[in-house]
Amino acid sequence: MYKILIVEDEKPIADLIRISLCTSGYDCEAVYDGMEASDKLLERKYDLVLLDIMLPKVDGYELINFIKPMEIPVIFVSAKGKVEDRVKGLKTGADDYITKPFEVIELIARVESVLRRYHKTKEVVEYEDLLIDQQAHAVTKGREEIHLTEKEYQLLLYFIENKNIALFRDQIYEKVWEGELSDNSRTVDLHIQRLRKKLNWEKKIVSVHKVGYRLECV
Repeated sequence: MYKILIVEDEKPIADLIRISLCTSGYDCEAVYDGMEASDKLLERKYDLVLLDIMLPKVDGYELINFIKPMEIPVIFVSAKGKVEDRVKGLKTGADDYITKPFEVIELIARVESVLRRYHKTKEVVEYEDLLIDQQAHAVTKGREEIHLTEKEYQLLLYFIENKNIALFRDQIYEKVWEGELSDNSRTVDLHIQRLRKKLNWEKKIVSVHKVGYRLECV
């Protein structure tokens, strides 16, 4: 599940964005000034920041310079809607620029687009003690290379993208095998058993009664 930080000093707008994105399956937090945002960014890793420009304490232009070295994509969400404002926002390093007022459906589409574009170019995914080289389809745990089949590799990425979410067996099958799961198929269970064993994740990928599986993380 992608983690998104919303930095917006108008609480009703921040709440609207947070609720809309949470409903769409994102893990969202909202803060109301630039200083609080910088503290959050040091405490937790985020996949995207939605950033207002006119903020108390530290404005959006200052904050984006703080974010750049973290390699986190940023979308400006601002009432400053002139062409020169949008150009300035994009030139400072924002991945997109949305003007207020906005339609929620457009905001969600822009978020999906930026995340899709960013994670396509992100060749190495780090998760706990795993390094996943997406170009080579190689997985390393500590200093040891873990040899996974293509389906096991796709399963691993799918669990990491949806950590702490209970996934239905048919949902997993449709995503990884791109088909419909038959009632008597144990394909998903067998592949997950092998993945657990190879990663020593017997206690991390847990069975969820009458549902499927969940990757548990702190």
